[in-house]
Amino acid sequence: MTSPRRIVIPGGSGYLGRHLAKRLVARGDDVVVLTRGAGGTTGGVRHVTWDARTFGPWVAELEQADAIVHLVGKRVDVLPTRRNIERLRRSRVDAVEVVGEAVRSVVSPPPVWVQVATLAVFGDRGELVLDESVEPPTEGPPQMVGVARAWEQAYREATVTVPRAVLLRCGVAIGPGDPATARLAGLARLGLGGRIASGRQWVSWLALEDLLDQLERAIDDPGSSGTYHLTSPHPIRNGDMMAAYRRAVGRRVGLPAPAVVTRIGALALGSDPALALTGRRGVPARLLAEGATFRIPRFRDALRTALEDDTGPDTGPVTGSDSGPVIRPGSGPGS
Repeated sequence: MTSPRRIVIPGGSGYLGRHLAKRLVARGDDVVVLTRGAGGTTGGVRHVTWDARTFGPWVAELEQADAIVHLVGKRVDVLPTRRNIERLRRSRVDAVEVVGEAVRSVVSPPPVWVQVATLAVFGDRGELVLDESVEPPTEGPPQMVGVARAWEQAYREATVTVPRAVLLRCGVAIGPGDPATARLAGLARLGLGGRIASGRQWVSWLALEDLLDQLERAIDDPGSSGTYHLTSPHPIRNGDMMAAYRRAVGRRVGLPAPAVVTRIGALALGSDPALALTGRRGVPARLLAEGATFRIPRFRDALRTALEDDTGPDTGPVTGSDSGPVIRPGSGPGS
């Protein structure tokens, strides 16, 4: 068991941040969440107001802190207009840049920076197995590749002076109260849980408990450094994933959604059709090589756990760039 330490979580008021903060408080850490919302202390977590762009009193929280876990980023489920893509990019880049400037400004800066990013940096890579040795493309959907590359570049520049920096490219989070899981389960209950387009696109996913385990490892383990793919060893194809949802809610069949219908429906709902139509076959090669284990490595088990423990979508206070990265469903064999 590690000794108590101060962990600062920019953007920690979103779904992932709330779960991480709860776990860190339970082990005795002093947790500080930087939020656009009101300040104060709730559940042992101190909330400090910031705007994710400029200096303020929040900078003092970095003095003698033990680690930063950076989760800031607007939700990606928006129309891929030029304006929205720029907002997505700025929400990530600005927040990373200002924390980097703040780290350089304090006398005793945190020695560890854990950055949660996304496997969407690879765009749509078909059947290619994506481990950490694969370089992200320079071209691809701008709301994916363009935003994620700028995000990672900002992180690398911000952490030049940080002794230990860890970049976690995450897959889809599957857990109780996760809005995306609740939405797909709801569609399956309505008989709409068929495959999307061909159903062959890969979804890289990770059970919430495993995601939290690996975040703790990144904070605590002095040997954890550099870039990791944070995803289950068993990605799943979209068709298999939707079949798992149907089984979980007791539906034998589900109406499929051809690509053209998916595009029209997503645009009508103000969403991005690429979230469902593209896929990535990510694998956690470095984690496995370093001996990491997964509590829930199979999708069907992660989904069962999420739905059994679910009390409805987690709709706690999420505003602006406090939402954290949304790691959406998209992917693998073996459910």
